[in-house]
Amino acid sequence: MPGQKSLRVAVANPLHQESCRLITEREPRVTLLSDPSLLPPARHRADFSGDPAFRRTPEQQRRFEALLESADALLGIPDVDPAALARTVRANPRLRWVHTTSAGGGQEVGKAGLSPSQLQRVTFTTSAGVHGSSLAEFVLLGVLGGAKDLPRLLRLKSRREWSGRWMSRQLSRQKALILGFGGIGRAVAPLLKALGMSVTATSRHPGAEHPDVDRFVRIGELDEVIGDMDAIVCALPGTDLTRRIVGERLLSQVKRGVTFVNVGRGGVVDESALIAALEDGRIGFAALDVFEVEPLPETSPLWASPNVLISPHTAALTVEEETAVAELFADNATRLLDGQPLVNVVDTVEFY
Repeated sequence: MPGQKSLRVAVANPLHQESCRLITEREPRVTLLSDPSLLPPARHRADFSGDPAFRRTPEQQRRFEALLESADALLGIPDVDPAALARTVRANPRLRWVHTTSAGGGQEVGKAGLSPSQLQRVTFTTSAGVHGSSLAEFVLLGVLGGAKDLPRLLRLKSRREWSGRWMSRQLSRQKALILGFGGIGRAVAPLLKALGMSVTATSRHPGAEHPDVDRFVRIGELDEVIGDMDAIVCALPGTDLTRRIVGERLLSQVKRGVTFVNVGRGGVVDESALIAALEDGRIGFAALDVFEVEPLPETSPLWASPNVLISPHTAALTVEEETAVAELFADNATRLLDGQPLVNVVDTVEFY
């Protein structure tokens, strides 16, 4: 594909016209194949799944599949459905690149069950990093909420109760651990450091360095540091290696009253162990944007926990998100056409 003069891209997820124009203005060698009538209506900006009630007629489905099969690349996983992705890869031998509109699109790629030859033929990239700033701000909300006892303040306000004074915790004297130092972790670190916190982060790379991180540790070294932490921020991707890594063994070692924030993936946390740690006070406050099962079942004890802030997997959503995805896609298209390495390439072993 390097050296091609143009790139035919099928728009497989809902995308506003201004975002389409941004892509072609930024990279004029891209031709977008887009038919909004074949895609679910977007309910808001960056609604890449679209209206779940949308259904294509058989004739529309044939047209949609024909459009996908005529492209060199896809912007989005068709219908955000691994089975639809697998069908398209099989049916379109010219397909060479798929960019997912989500940061965690590697999980859908993994679920598609593609063969080794298909994974070698098609390069997959994600939108990792575009959500970093907004998720970092949610992390900041959670860390501050834990240190300043947000649940108590809300409880007193609901009772119209002017209580006695109490000591809050000072972030500039606290230690924070960031689990996962990808795009989100790198956005979180400077915010925590600016508040004066001592920041430790996990890394898979020996000798890792970052100006806003005081210390890097490997996942296998968490036992050595977890008990010193006042706040734990989970920004890990969902893989077989990270599944339920935050479980009873790790939570049994935390400092009593620790703040826990999860903006990574719900499957990284054993929710039963998390609930037990909330109930016995090991976790003093939790701010959660992701869960093992979504939507979070009404029967989950997390709904009733007074020390839990629940966000319905929406902390990343901003009006700027779709523009950022379009810009990232256009820049990667330029890289591909110029024979340069793409950014955010999916690891097809662990699929993140």
